[in-house]
Amino acid sequence: MISRDDVAHVARLARLRLEEAEADRVTAELARILEHIDKIGELDLTGVEPTAHVLAVADVLRADKPRPSLSRGDALRNAPAVSADCFRVPRIQS
Repeated sequence: MISRDDVAHVARLARLRLEEAEADRVTAELARILEHIDKIGELDLTGVEPTAHVLAVADVLRADKPRPSLSRGDALRNAPAVSADCFRVPRIQS
Protein backbone atom coordinates (compact mmCIF):
# COMPACT_ATOMS: atom_id res chain seq x y z
CA MET A 1 0.00 0.00 0.00
CA ILE A 2 2.75 2.46 0.94
CA SER A 3 6.38 1.78 0.24
CA ARG A 4 9.52 2.83 1.99
CA ASP A 5 10.33 4.92 -1.09
CA ASP A 6 7.02 6.80 -0.65
CA VAL A 7 7.90 7.57 2.95
CA ALA A 8 11.39 8.70 1.96
CA HIS A 9 9.93 10.94 -0.75
CA VAL A 10 7.43 12.58 1.64
CA ALA A 11 10.16 12.98 4.25
CA ARG A 12 12.31 14.79 1.68
CA LEU A 13 9.39 17.08 0.74
CA ALA A 14 8.80 17.85 4.43
CA ARG A 15 12.55 18.34 4.91
CA LEU A 16 12.66 15.60 7.54
CA ARG A 17 15.75 13.51 8.07
CA LEU A 18 14.71 9.95 8.93
CA GLU A 19 17.13 7.31 10.13
CA GLU A 20 16.78 3.81 8.64
CA ALA A 21 14.96 2.46 11.69
CA GLU A 22 12.64 5.48 11.78
CA ALA A 23 11.78 5.10 8.10
CA ASP A 24 10.86 1.44 8.63
CA ARG A 25 8.73 2.27 11.68
CA VAL A 26 6.95 5.17 9.95
CA THR A 27 6.27 3.03 6.89
CA ALA A 28 4.61 0.37 9.06
CA GLU A 29 2.60 2.96 11.00
CA LEU A 30 1.38 4.69 7.84
CA ALA A 31 0.42 1.34 6.32
CA ARG A 32 -1.76 0.58 9.36
CA ILE A 33 -3.36 4.04 9.16
CA LEU A 34 -4.13 3.58 5.47
CA GLU A 35 -5.67 0.16 6.18
CA HIS A 36 -8.08 1.81 8.63
CA ILE A 37 -8.95 4.46 6.06
CA ASP A 38 -9.68 1.72 3.51
CA LYS A 39 -12.04 0.06 6.01
CA ILE A 40 -13.88 3.34 6.45
CA GLY A 41 -14.10 3.64 2.67
CA GLU A 42 -15.97 0.31 2.54
CA LEU A 43 -18.88 1.67 4.58
CA ASP A 44 -22.20 2.29 2.81
CA LEU A 45 -22.87 5.92 3.54
CA THR A 46 -25.75 6.53 1.15
CA GLY A 47 -28.28 8.78 2.81
CA VAL A 48 -25.84 9.92 5.50
CA GLU A 49 -25.52 13.69 5.53
CA PRO A 50 -22.01 15.13 5.67
CA THR A 51 -21.30 16.73 9.02
CA ALA A 52 -18.58 18.75 10.65
CA HIS A 53 -19.62 17.84 14.19
CA VAL A 54 -21.17 14.71 15.70
CA LEU A 55 -23.65 16.72 17.75
CA ALA A 56 -26.22 19.14 16.42
CA VAL A 57 -24.70 22.43 17.49
CA ALA A 58 -26.63 25.65 17.13
CA ASP A 59 -25.24 29.12 17.65
CA VAL A 60 -23.28 28.74 20.87
CA LEU A 61 -22.73 32.44 21.39
CA ARG A 62 -25.14 34.51 23.42
CA ALA A 63 -27.24 37.08 21.67
CA ASP A 64 -25.91 40.63 21.76
CA LYS A 65 -28.00 42.88 23.96
CA PRO A 66 -27.42 46.62 24.03
CA ARG A 67 -26.55 47.91 27.48
CA PRO A 68 -25.00 51.08 28.87
CA SER A 69 -21.23 51.31 28.66
CA LEU A 70 -18.81 52.90 31.11
CA SER A 71 -18.71 56.64 31.32
CA ARG A 72 -15.49 58.29 30.21
CA GLY A 73 -14.61 59.10 33.81
CA ASP A 74 -15.18 55.51 34.96
CA ALA A 75 -13.08 54.16 32.10
CA LEU A 76 -10.19 56.54 32.83
CA ARG A 77 -10.37 56.21 36.63
CA ASN A 78 -7.74 53.42 36.90
CA ALA A 79 -5.63 54.41 33.90
CA PRO A 80 -1.94 54.83 34.72
CA ALA A 81 -1.78 58.08 32.72
CA VAL A 82 -4.49 60.40 31.37
CA SER A 83 -4.19 63.43 29.09
CA ALA A 84 -7.13 65.56 27.91
CA ASP A 85 -9.73 62.91 28.84
CA CYS A 86 -7.83 60.20 26.90
CA PHE A 87 -5.57 57.31 27.80
CA ARG A 88 -1.94 58.43 27.63
CA VAL A 89 0.40 55.80 26.19
CA PRO A 90 4.13 55.80 25.43
CA ARG A 91 5.12 57.23 22.06
CA ILE A 92 5.92 54.63 19.43
CA GLN A 93 9.10 55.49 17.59
CA SER A 94 10.33 53.65 14.55
